[in-house]
Amino acid sequence: MYAITGITGKVGGALARSLLADGRSVRAVVRDAAKGSAWAAQGCEVALADMEDAAQLVAAFAGVEGVFILPPSEFDPEPGFPEARKVIDAVASALRAARPKKVVCLSTIGADAPHENLLTQRTMLEQSLGDIGIPVTFLRPGWFMENAAWDIAPARDLGVLHSFLQPADKAFPMVATVDVGRLAAKLIQQEWTGTRIVELEGQARVSPNDLAHAFATVLGRQVRVEVVRRETWENLFRSQGMKNPGPRLRMLDGFNEGWIEFVDHGRLAIKGTTPLLDVVASLVADHKAKQPT
Repeated sequence: MYAITGITGKVGGALARSLLADGRSVRAVVRDAAKGSAWAAQGCEVALADMEDAAQLVAAFAGVEGVFILPPSEFDPEPGFPEARKVIDAVASALRAARPKKVVCLSTIGADAPHENLLTQRTMLEQSLGDIGIPVTFLRPGWFMENAAWDIAPARDLGVLHSFLQPADKAFPMVATVDVGRLAAKLIQQEWTGTRIVELEGQARVSPNDLAHAFATVLGRQVRVEVVRRETWENLFRSQGMKNPGPRLRMLDGFNEGWIEFVDHGRLAIKGTTPLLDVVASLVADHKAKQPT
């Protein structure tokens, strides 16, 4: 039996489907019973637990072979990341109490970055779970290709892709969430000791120009990259409702300046198999299906 947090998301869902296809038993850990019903229909056990509630997590993790930890991401954190700390403390406490045989935790590229930024939440997670006395794998994927969902409307309506990743011809480590979930399913079924780090990116690195070309191919229209100037970012993010945009600014700086990167620039990273064009086509199709007719 494997307990999967974040199962209602893309990564957790892909992981759970892979485990079920392998004939493994899955316990879906959800906050809302209604969201667990679809997984119950597929034969999963359902456990209700909030990621900030250690007691609920202990019950959800009890008696399982392995646990997959997918902590919620806070995109506008308070200084010091108190939101992440609450989750980390609850998860670490629950794992120490429940004592599953092994843990796979979704971390990120940049968890070892030298400067504080939005991804520091995962640095804190790795530091806390690295000494719980249970075999732990930290899976560090690149930038999710599915983040391009935000670009659909301007690409479709204006033929423009606004990019914070820059310059437009610089390729960045990206990966499809389905590849992350599938690799997590393989990792959690393995046996290992201690703590290990596994890095994952796609078949090839992706530049903003590559992403614009993929949208152009799928949408059947020209799409150009418009780089968003660095000096405008803070005011832009605040206008969108962010109260503390500093960590997000520094994350983007880290990618653009190269201090958020894989070991050996990804030469040792596992490579996914899902092409960028497939991800963009799926995103556009899903977006179209959700539009009112």
